[in-house]
Amino acid sequence: MNAPSRLSAGFAGATQPPSGASQRYCYQPIDEDGQCAVDLAEECALAIAYNGLSQAVMMISPADLEDFVVGFSLANGFVDSLDDIYDIRLLGRGSARRAELEISSRAFWRLKQQRRQLPGTSSCGLCGVEALEHALPRLPVMPASALPPSSWLQDLRQRIEAFQPLGRDCGAVHAALFMGANGEISLGREDIGRHNALDKLIGAMARSGCVADSGLAIVTSRCSLELVHKVQRAGIPTLVSLSSPTGLAAQWAQRHNLNLIHLPHHSPPRVYSPAAPLSAQFD
Repeated sequence: MNAPSRLSAGFAGATQPPSGASQRYCYQPIDEDGQCAVDLAEECALAIAYNGLSQAVMMISPADLEDFVVGFSLANGFVDSLDDIYDIRLLGRGSARRAELEISSRAFWRLKQQRRQLPGTSSCGLCGVEALEHALPRLPVMPASALPPSSWLQDLRQRIEAFQPLGRDCGAVHAALFMGANGEISLGREDIGRHNALDKLIGAMARSGCVADSGLAIVTSRCSLELVHKVQRAGIPTLVSLSSPTGLAAQWAQRHNLNLIHLPHHSPPRVYSPAAPLSAQFD
């Protein structure tokens, strides 16, 4: 059975924050009279249930929620593809939302076998994992892929600004983006949680039919192991991070053929995977 057509959609780079992702608030400078207005990023609690079984509650930016629940399901290995998701219902409003997904019997059986409770935090993607093998899953080694041309990374920090309207106007959010085989950024998603932003991107890619194995993912946040896992499960061969990776993330990427590149503020891009020969590292 194929996923309903409403799960599929086309996407382009946004220049304005999504509706409901921010609201205007007033504040008073500490040593001044009068008030000023500012836009602040909003967040809500989103409960996620599969076939009626509650799985997680996440704190999330209240925009692109269908992208998120699709990407969350794919990036955590709960489903293999959109074909495993038969329906999505989004309920509630304001600070309390609920997503009810109907998934295939095969995917639901596997989900129950590896059941884990994930208290919703925007900082730690492993909170509530019940078994060590869930934190360090056995994932297949990826096919070796060539590194992107260095020209693709030139002025990247400036180029991604067009895909960060919420960050530009409000701050307090992370972004995840996809660059296609032509070296152009084609998708971007933002969220208060760095894992959520990447899940939204993966969901948007799946829903729009984006070919993952021909481009690279870009994250503006700290690059830890969980983000590497998500990119690997999505089949994206290269991950570019604007922040340094952890040592474990670099080791995992090297062992699994994921190209991992850090783009510092004022230095050339640093390739952590594939790793240089040990002798070359210390010459």
